[in-house]
Amino acid sequence: MRGLLVQRADRSRRRSTVLGRMAEVVQRRELLGVLVGRDLKLRYKNSVLGFLWSLVNPLLLMIVFTIVFTIMIPDLRVPNFPVFVLCGVLPWNFFSTAIISAIPSISGNGHLIKKVYFPLEVLPFSTVIANLVNFLLAFIVLIGMILLFGIPLTPHLLWLPLVVLTHVLFTIGVGLVLATTNVFYRDTGVIMEVLMQAWFFLTPVFYPLEMLPELAVVRGIELPVQRMVYILNPMASIIASYRAILYGSTLGAPPHAPAFDFFARTLVTAALVFLVGMWVFNRYRERFAEEV
Repeated sequence: MRGLLVQRADRSRRRSTVLGRMAEVVQRRELLGVLVGRDLKLRYKNSVLGFLWSLVNPLLLMIVFTIVFTIMIPDLRVPNFPVFVLCGVLPWNFFSTAIISAIPSISGNGHLIKKVYFPLEVLPFSTVIANLVNFLLAFIVLIGMILLFGIPLTPHLLWLPLVVLTHVLFTIGVGLVLATTNVFYRDTGVIMEVLMQAWFFLTPVFYPLEMLPELAVVRGIELPVQRMVYILNPMASIIASYRAILYGSTLGAPPHAPAFDFFARTLVTAALVFLVGMWVFNRYRERFAEEV
């Protein structure tokens, strides 16, 4: 009997660590797959176009931004502007929709949490992965536009899995923190919808970073604006990495590998956000059943 209690205590300690929680999620990968399939089916239920919306939505946004910034505001000189926009819109749409979907992933599944034991992390994980599937499907449009505009597909595309991994880690980390917050403060989703709009305009999605001043003086303090955008906004760095390997630069340079130090900092930041998200989630998970 004592040995059984020791084993249970040891199992509990392992599950209380980030690595232990991740190991349990991997063990329940079948459940994760089922939840991802459920999310995808619910999204496209009774939809005429189904998964084709993953292709139509970014295409429509690209057309709108192209009309606005090449016809209505013709002073913006960005070569192959539709491809430039898609390289920003697609990653941002994935991040934005995944975050908004992850926020109610715990509070909206109280009936499961109270009745069945399973690693609760799979709920926000599944929403992010379901949106990742849509994101990858939308790459069909992006690759088509790249070929249409004559931009070469280079060996630097081999960076793509690592960039996507960085993107996913950051998204899951933010989603875990906000899903936890929403359990205790149910207006988190409403607040984040407003903040995500502001975040969108503060991120170089439809405009090049070069449009911003390199330096700005605020109350006598000189601030490196462009550098601060990358330091304070990981999504700006992630989108810049996608553009480097798929689009090139606004100066006409072909696709290239992101600077090593720049991308390494982005990857480390995303990993830290993920670890913080896992820690916050694990810190409060025992109280979820009571709150939902």
